[in-house]
Amino acid sequence: MAGIGFIILASLFWAVDGPIRYPLIQGGVSASRIVFTEHLYLTILFLPVFFRQKSHGLLKFKRLRPGEWAAFFAVGAFGSALATLAFTRAFMYLNPTHVILLQKLQPVVAISLANIFLKERLHKHFAIWALVCLAGGVIIGHREIFQGIQEIMSTGHFVSSTDGYKGIGLALVAVLGWGGATVFGKKLSAQGFNSSEIMAGRYLAGLLVLLPLPLSGQMEIDARPEIWLKIFCLVLISGLTGMFLYYQGLKRLSARLTSLTEMFFPFLAVVVNWIWLGATLDVGQVFGAIILLAGSMVIQKNHY
Repeated sequence: MAGIGFIILASLFWAVDGPIRYPLIQGGVSASRIVFTEHLYLTILFLPVFFRQKSHGLLKFKRLRPGEWAAFFAVGAFGSALATLAFTRAFMYLNPTHVILLQKLQPVVAISLANIFLKERLHKHFAIWALVCLAGGVIIGHREIFQGIQEIMSTGHFVSSTDGYKGIGLALVAVLGWGGATVFGKKLSAQGFNSSEIMAGRYLAGLLVLLPLPLSGQMEIDARPEIWLKIFCLVLISGLTGMFLYYQGLKRLSARLTSLTEMFFPFLAVVVNWIWLGATLDVGQVFGAIILLAGSMVIQKNHY
């Protein structure tokens, strides 16, 4: 069950980064600045991977086949950079509750893409237990779901303006990007790339696609040392430790089970906010987490 444990630990580190990331955004630091600086730091930290002799570093990347280049682009440029930006900007156009509702589609996207690109066939027993996991994820997010349904019923529509459709589009880009990153990360792992190599390629690809932001003057450059330091803390917590744990889990699990186990993230985010910020944690959320864990363990134990 080590694979599930790694993904849960990764989700915990991603949750811990919230009390640092969101105050930065609320303090006026743009999402573009945060995401670009994270990728800049991480690309620098992983530069030695390209030059080390033991794994033939740069030579290995020079010999990438077109399909492997495409996988790194899907994981880094689309899944790491653009999806994160799209998700953050979706909150500018759409009710946050609705953004979170749309995010529940991510496991469905990942499972579908895994079936297409990794040939992970959907067996009857997997489908049954996947529904159990999804039910657990829904119970974890029941507050947001009920609130979203109430808002839709009271207004009669999901969105009320053109901006709302922009928000839906951005949220769905994030869902597709993160679901695809899981699938193509698994593909790279199966092709012999280790966690450090995948992360090095991921962050370099993400940085390259983000470079037009500062070069075109569309992103402010804040020289305050405390901003750079806080973003570096985010890098250490979620970009370095969280993602390393994630890829350790991904190489042990199927992409479809990984996507289901990632649903622990909102529960752990609530736990972190409960401990640090005094947020409420109810019995339903704990019950949902237990259901999600049980379903995930059954799938892994029986190799569904």
